[in-house]
Amino acid sequence: MANKLFALDIGTRSVVGIILEQHADTYHVADILVREHKERAMVDGQIHNVLYVAELIQEIKKELEETHGPLEKVSVAAAGRALKTEQASVSISIKNRPIFTEEDINRLELQAVQQAQQQLLLHKEDTKNNHYYCVGYSVLYFRLDGEEIGSLLDQQGEEASVEVIATFLPRVVVESLLAALKRANLEMEALTLEPIAAINVLIPPSMRRLNVALVDIGAGTSDIAITDKSTVVAYGMVPTAGDEITESLSDHYLLDFPVAEMAKRQLHTSDEVLIQDILGFDEYFPREEVIKAIYPAIENLAKSIGEEILRLNNNTPPKAVMLVGGGSLTPHLTEEIGKILNLPANRVAVRDVNAIQNLTRASHIAATPELVTPIGIAIAAQKSPIHYMSIKVNEQVVRLFELKEMTVGDAFLAANVRAKQLYGKPGHGLSITVNGQNVFVPGEHGQPAQIILNGEHASIKSLIKNGDQIQLIPGKDGSGASVTIGEIIDHASVKIVTIQETQYTIGPKIFVNGKIGKMDSLLQDRDVIVVETSETVEDVLKSINYSIHAKQFQPYFVHIDGKPVSFPDFSSQLYINGKPGKLHYPVQNSDNITFKQHHLPTAEQIAAHLNLLLEEKVIVTFQQEQVELVKTAREFSVNGQVVQREATVPNGATISIIEKESSKWIYQDVFRFSSWQLPASFKGSFTILKNGRPSSFDAEIFGGDQLEIHLTDQPIVG
Repeated sequence: MANKLFALDIGTRSVVGIILEQHADTYHVADILVREHKERAMVDGQIHNVLYVAELIQEIKKELEETHGPLEKVSVAAAGRALKTEQASVSISIKNRPIFTEEDINRLELQAVQQAQQQLLLHKEDTKNNHYYCVGYSVLYFRLDGEEIGSLLDQQGEEASVEVIATFLPRVVVESLLAALKRANLEMEALTLEPIAAINVLIPPSMRRLNVALVDIGAGTSDIAITDKSTVVAYGMVPTAGDEITESLSDHYLLDFPVAEMAKRQLHTSDEVLIQDILGFDEYFPREEVIKAIYPAIENLAKSIGEEILRLNNNTPPKAVMLVGGGSLTPHLTEEIGKILNLPANRVAVRDVNAIQNLTRASHIAATPELVTPIGIAIAAQKSPIHYMSIKVNEQVVRLFELKEMTVGDAFLAANVRAKQLYGKPGHGLSITVNGQNVFVPGEHGQPAQIILNGEHASIKSLIKNGDQIQLIPGKDGSGASVTIGEIIDHASVKIVTIQETQYTIGPKIFVNGKIGKMDSLLQDRDVIVVETSETVEDVLKSINYSIHAKQFQPYFVHIDGKPVSFPDFSSQLYINGKPGKLHYPVQNSDNITFKQHHLPTAEQIAAHLNLLLEEKVIVTFQQEQVELVKTAREFSVNGQVVQREATVPNGATISIIEKESSKWIYQDVFRFSSWQLPASFKGSFTILKNGRPSSFDAEIFGGDQLEIHLTDQPIVG
């Protein structure tokens, strides 16, 4: 015996009732009734006047019962135009945390879906009375550190982000459907979504791996569904459909709306269209002339549909487009949609009930595209009906609209559990300044919350069923950041250096907020650290208070006659690892520093290096003794003061050499340097000899001369 199915397609302009007989895997359309609304009872897929819609449903029910017997249960669909689609993205910092797990990805996706839900509420004027069921979502992309990536699983980096496109159904749509059916004395046997209904009968699961767009063009709206990767990835709606073509006819030919609707239908069946305007004149117009008059409206409808398909499909044309619904018969619509999507003519097609597999129909039922969705509702509601389920989340009863396989994540959405609740809060970080650079030390990451489903550990993606109990145990908050100076400062700044065979450990000088700090000191938020490191030889010597002056290692020079003259022999030498160095040379760990120091030179030493004699000297022999005769040849002036030849000359001094007038050495000069004197009682005569020969006191002498004075006593007179 055949199983009789009763289904209703409640649209913007009309309600379609259909009787389907199921024989195993085949279906037969036994009867169909179409009744238009007497009032504007439907707006955007939602019942605005429950009484009017209930009366029309009751009228259809009564007429079908006369032929097919009592009808108590009915399958219906929530209008695709009532679905709301939102795109949202969420980014989180993953710096200094373990690799990304499957559960981390699930929680990130949930956070993005909740962001989409928040955006949807922001777009609504009245947010208090709007509750939305998430009927599905699709991940558009994952990004790691700003770069698109196939999967975040087992990845590490700075920032992870996900973008999703999520679809929601307002609860009020379902409630108004239930109310209208109750008034018509009908029980809802099953519920489906209109786009799903049409897809289920036109695009079997085996074809859904293909990227295909299905468009149901009704009177007031065009509903769009996109398949890809074996699932329905997006739903959408544009408020442009068959009525726009009717209104274009009405405006151009001055027709009443019902008359324009009749004229539009003639375009599918006749070469000439009979038109009666509001003045009562009848006239036949060629079909092509009428089409030309309304072509801008056809182009506008195609543009609206094509652009929405691109938006839902990530700005990429699908492989093919299927059109159903009464508006799909609009002339040249398939060509214009193909132009918008840059698809060949054979990739955009109108599909009618003949495209439905394993379906037969009564002879009086035409194979039109309008009937695809009503038939799909009956079949889809039978094959995959949607139920309500009741579960508990932390003892709170939550009712879910079972549009698909429901997960813990769906339950959290319905219970308004925020994604942030699924992780403990991160600990407070520290913001500090090191040598003028801002450094942030993050606190410990929070531990994830535990999800318990019916007493067992579960995840966001765990499937749920009616009567399940979910417990969410909050995650542990992370500890605040704790760091010492030693953990912040680079340990390479500590050096071990040998200076003159003594080993020293050279560490940095550390100041915290102006006060001396230690390596093991704990830092506080907003601390200001100044680190002074010993980088050069001079820095190292200063840090250990080594008793040496920097000037000692500067090149030794003096100014003579206004010009600098250097004396390397008087400059102290500094060696780094045995090689000559300078005070500004850098010091590395394990360096060996040695010095070869020189004392300041005397005036005489500088004069000698200049090959100048400060004194003239000769040595003679006088009275059998050597006598050195000395006289000043040059005076030595240091910084304006005449100094003795033994005086030291400071580095950088200004020196003047004063030449003295030179005179010859004479015999009598010897008496100034000899202690010899005539005996006091001497009364005789003497002879002056130079080199054994007689001479005189004013005779010129030279070094090496032999000088003598011979004394002769006077004879005594008696």
